[in-house]
Amino acid sequence: MTARILVVDDIPANVKLLEARLLAEYFDVLTAEDGFKALEICNNTQVDIVLLDIMMPGMDGFEVCERLKSNPRTMHIPVVMVTALDQPSDRVRGLKAGADDFLTKPVNDLQLVSRVKSLVRLKTMSDELRMRAETARAIGIEDLLRDEGRIEEPGQVLLVDPRANSQERIIKMLKPVAEVTAISDAQAAIFEAAEQGFELVIVSSSLDDYDPLRLCSQLRSLDRTRFLPVLLIAEQGGEDMIVRALDLGVNDYITRPLDPNELVARTLTQLKRKRYNDRLRSSVQHSIELAVTDGLTGLHNRRYLDNHLKVLFNRAATRGRSLSVCITDIDRFKVVNDTYGHDAGDEILKEFAARLRATVRGADLACRYGGEEFVVVMPDTTAEMAANIAERLRMSVEGKPFVLRSSGQEINITASLGISCNSPNVETPEQLLKEADNALYDAKRAGRNRVVAAAA
Repeated sequence: MTARILVVDDIPANVKLLEARLLAEYFDVLTAEDGFKALEICNNTQVDIVLLDIMMPGMDGFEVCERLKSNPRTMHIPVVMVTALDQPSDRVRGLKAGADDFLTKPVNDLQLVSRVKSLVRLKTMSDELRMRAETARAIGIEDLLRDEGRIEEPGQVLLVDPRANSQERIIKMLKPVAEVTAISDAQAAIFEAAEQGFELVIVSSSLDDYDPLRLCSQLRSLDRTRFLPVLLIAEQGGEDMIVRALDLGVNDYITRPLDPNELVARTLTQLKRKRYNDRLRSSVQHSIELAVTDGLTGLHNRRYLDNHLKVLFNRAATRGRSLSVCITDIDRFKVVNDTYGHDAGDEILKEFAARLRATVRGADLACRYGGEEFVVVMPDTTAEMAANIAERLRMSVEGKPFVLRSSGQEINITASLGISCNSPNVETPEQLLKEADNALYDAKRAGRNRVVAAAA
């Protein structure tokens, strides 16, 4: 694992010390002697982690962190504050400014490296999601990034702690920001986390008869909980467990005795990150759907058809099953556009798609092929069955006028349809589609408003 780390400190000796430790782990290290230089570097250079001193002249670390987190260009960069300050109030202030964690001077080598590696993993995942989402700005990714810091509803938190009195205290501490479900049994907690929509799991290191690190590892290995943030409550002096936990992918930790403000701040940080990444994943999924969906009709588009038809064709060939294709074209659609306008044409296309969707079966694949042409792929369907489905579609189009919403005007529409079915003579999905297309043109030449099957 490698990454670019920016070390920000006004004392050259501190910079050299951290730089040497990070270079020994093969990280790429940049340095800045003050907050202004740090902001400039982050704005103009790819930075993966910022190690930020608090006590600096001109602009302290809190202000630098706030500026980084308020800038859409840099808000995704994890910030670790490295400081001699070790008061809970300072940690809370830093976390509220957007810091992802703290390291106290003198810095422990193991905690430094494990913390940096853990944050790099998280950032790598977020960067991948951001990169994919930014290729589809039409779905509002810029608004998504600006909303990253919002927590509008209480978080859903699962607390795994064997002690009832500890559960009560933590539930009380988190009441302003989260609804906490407490559970004592670690194995039961795994199933609970997998089945319910939690946004954070808090794991106590003092579990009875169960290794807390094993629980954390299992949460990371299950598909349903792989991206669920985990916050470890460690005991004083538990540095070795903390380092191992971070290596396993635990997102954050807090040590006993718990400071209520720090627990709330760390919980809010994880909830915000979870919701941010969830929205990014949702936007990526949405962008994938947009890429294979026709924006006007809501049917799958030609790109999806080209890929999925190959899958269905090969599956039918392997299993010795029938596969039929129907291509349908709205008759004299150009006249509709020329007479009533393109807006009316769009209404016709949308209504045609609705009737097509209502006619085909759930297992059939309906796509807009382009213009006024549509394709239906019908798995496990013989030529005779396909002809019946196509005729049903033809009748649904002809049988009821299309009504324009803008004017209430009724327009009579018909459609021509060509069908083909796989056979030993059809060797490729492209050939299957071509035969259906030829049958469609035969239907057009024969007078339109009819179904024609390709010659066997």
